[in-house]
Amino acid sequence: MSSAATPGTPLPVRTPPGSPARGRHRRPERPEIPEGAPALLLAVPAAAEEEVRRLADEIVSIVRGEQPGIDVTAGYVAAADDADGATVPQLLARAAEAGLPAPVVVPLLPGPNEESLAALREIAATTGAVVTESLGPHPLLAEAVHVRLSEAGLARADRARLFSVATAADGVVLAAVGGEEAAQAAGITGVLLAARLAVPVVAAALDVPGSVAAAAEHLRETGASRPALAPFVIGPEIDAELVRTVAEEAGCPAAEPLGAYPAIGRLIVSTYLATLGVAQEQPGRPVPAV
Repeated sequence: MSSAATPGTPLPVRTPPGSPARGRHRRPERPEIPEGAPALLLAVPAAAEEEVRRLADEIVSIVRGEQPGIDVTAGYVAAADDADGATVPQLLARAAEAGLPAPVVVPLLPGPNEESLAALREIAATTGAVVTESLGPHPLLAEAVHVRLSEAGLARADRARLFSVATAADGVVLAAVGGEEAAQAAGITGVLLAARLAVPVVAAALDVPGSVAAAAEHLRETGASRPALAPFVIGPEIDAELVRTVAEEAGCPAAEPLGAYPAIGRLIVSTYLATLGVAQEQPGRPVPAV
């Protein structure tokens, strides 16, 4: 029986539209973007090919959904024949010519990649634009990798549910792009992922020959019989064919890249707002620097 039908019980109170939600499961309130704030330029580490643009457009849409009214544009590190004017240098130059504040450049990278970041900083130096760090490490990225593994049947979708997955991996190679330094930096996310999956996770470099195969062999030597490859990439920064080739060489089934996972948009917004100095409720626990 509802409370409204019980004598002496007060009727439910209607919450006025726009009132902030309460409770620990409420969605964090969106902070206000200061008037005249610079635009957000999402730097996509690839040429503006059709498939890359489709993914970038989807991520931009997620960003706008997270922070309505945000001025966000995707720029590419290289041009494509049918995408004139969409490169990072062109968009920065266009803002300068229009007398607008230099955009905040947020690289579409889940983890540190010094080569890509250095190239972006060099491009931005002539306009005074700020280039932020990469999006990770962050617990939300470990969540995203977990979801991609579960979608491939390589991990339980929810570790709290006590059912088995016949194809579940008993070890994971977390493969980053950007050489051995990027692989070392991915180790933080690897620790977070291992805690979620309760299996060993070893970081490796997708773009270093033999790195993934060596990591998979290490897992086998330490007792794993079904290691899997989890690409720690959003997608544009690596050739999809390379992921398949490396997985075959290592003898591992592979999950898909992170792609347009919703948390990617949340981290992009959070990174942008932090650069503006806007106070915000963080999407997840902070990760201490190491």
